Amino acid sequence: MAKAMAHMAVTVQDMPESLRFYTEALGLKKVFEIPNPKDGSPWIVYLNVCPGQFVELFYDGTVENPWKPELIGFNHLCFEVEDIHAASQQVLDAGFKMDIMPNQGCDYNWQSWTKDPNGIRIKLMQIDPKSPHAKYM
Repeated sequence: MAKAMAHMAVTVQDMPESLRFYTEALGLKKVFEIPNPKDGSPWIVYLNVCPGQFVELFYDGTVENPWKPELIGFNHLCFEVEDIHAASQQVLDAGFKMDIMPNQGCDYNWQSWTKDPNGIRIKLMQIDPKSPHAKYM
């Protein structure tokens, strides 16, 4: 039934800093906004990942939901990159921290880890031709 991953949504506490992370550190492009239908106030910002795939940023988050490895549910968001070292450096150059620098995982893919300003774990992944992922791309 599902034909693609259309978007993932994040409720943010600080929209300007979240936009800076997703645009400067990850290179996504802000493409449009949707105002709140009730009063016209800012509500959702859409960032394009690739054709037909978006990250939605919702304004006005107030309650932090820190990740813990034992929690059931959402774990992380992964973005495929062409060059893991260049992508990790771009995050650093934008002034954000890398939690784990590039390394090769047990699936042969190269990965590095950061967090967005809202504490969401972000994996950057460069697909290796030997990885199981490569056969499905």
